[in-house]
Amino acid sequence: MAKKLAKYNQKRNFKKTKEPLGIKKKSTKKLHFVVQHHLARKDHFDLRLEYHGVLKSWAIPKGPSYNPKDKRLAIKVEDHPISYRNFEGTIPKGEYGSGTVMLFDEGYWEPINQKISFNKPIKFLLHGKRLKGHWTLIPFKEENWLLIKEQDEEPFQDIKKFTTSIRSGKTMEELAGQITLTNPQKIIDRKNKITKEDIFSYYEKIAERMLPYIKNRLMSTIRSPQGIEKNKFYKKHFENINNYLGKMRITNDKEKKEDYYYIKDKQGLLSEVQMNSYEFHIWGSTVPKINKPNLMIFDLDPDEKLSLEKVREGAKDLKSILDELKLPSFLKTSGGKGYHVVVPIPMKNWTSFQEFAHNIANLMAKKWPEKYTSKISKKERKNKIFIDWIRNTKKATSVAPYSVRLRKSIPVSMPIKWSELDKIKPNEITMKKALERLKRKDPWQDLLDYF
Repeated sequence: MAKKLAKYNQKRNFKKTKEPLGIKKKSTKKLHFVVQHHLARKDHFDLRLEYHGVLKSWAIPKGPSYNPKDKRLAIKVEDHPISYRNFEGTIPKGEYGSGTVMLFDEGYWEPINQKISFNKPIKFLLHGKRLKGHWTLIPFKEENWLLIKEQDEEPFQDIKKFTTSIRSGKTMEELAGQITLTNPQKIIDRKNKITKEDIFSYYEKIAERMLPYIKNRLMSTIRSPQGIEKNKFYKKHFENINNYLGKMRITNDKEKKEDYYYIKDKQGLLSEVQMNSYEFHIWGSTVPKINKPNLMIFDLDPDEKLSLEKVREGAKDLKSILDELKLPSFLKTSGGKGYHVVVPIPMKNWTSFQEFAHNIANLMAKKWPEKYTSKISKKERKNKIFIDWIRNTKKATSVAPYSVRLRKSIPVSMPIKWSELDKIKPNEITMKKALERLKRKDPWQDLLDYF
């Protein structure tokens, strides 16, 4: 941790705030600057100038002014990391600087024929989109400075007319209702050049279609802070980081109570993506009726030697059994090796739910013993498809519809029509293809009518 950023890091709890950790980085040839509108306890603007691997920072209560007669107070504050120039969103209540931060302007700055000293006046040029031309910072008492616009050829701008983010185009009110993406260019899939921003953008666009199937269901996610090639881990317990997640206390197998979490809305979904949760797995029941499951999942998991045609045949055989029982069934790609057959069937308890799913799998194995097994052991699964019914037990999860999978090319577990089974491979739907399919009718549109 750089000494220059020690004060910055000491003031912040990075388990609660989405602000970036203070790590010093090497400055580039062009020096960045950013001005952030910060609606905290007191409304103000923050001017930040990149220098020697950090952002030198001043809080400006009244904001910059193009009028050379205005001498704006600029209070020197702690250095910020260079990555802070990308930060936009809300700092949680109770945290240092709590409030909404908007990217007001950004660009490059350059000192004017001088060696920079941060205890002497600094003359510089701003090359921004809203702030341009010659400016001067003058120290006059301890940490108090003055920011003055020098007379030049730049036309006068009324700063108050700019009320939206220079990057996102959103107002302070809109930003206050959403945390914010940090490290957008972080590589998640190096080979295919897929970034965190790509995945965030996908979920932002798919959320309306996805949410009816995942909201108010306890879940676990797979987090991948450093990309698919590095370590990944499951997250299922509630974290008191923001107000967007719901919490439910569950007694575990050791009779201890644990706080699980669920997503209530789009902001909750995106807040998890911001925290590097990219793959979502859901329970078979909803929070209001946690002990009355209603979404049964069968995962057709083939032995590695089996062809795709055999897997497709398995899905059709399973559907034929469900049809005989007059049970509705819906299909989705797993994003992996097989397909998932989903049955909306509310039941009175988990024991009945699990037994029913197990019986279906046993029925398939009994009817076609040479093709299917309901036993999990690898020995039993040789040259067969395992009809995975175990996901239908309490606390078990299955990958959510429209969730990405943290695998090569970042495929999507995609709801499809039964008529598409022979046309679409289990890992064929990418985020791009999934978004293109939004133009079509939801193939699972009728599923929700069963609840």
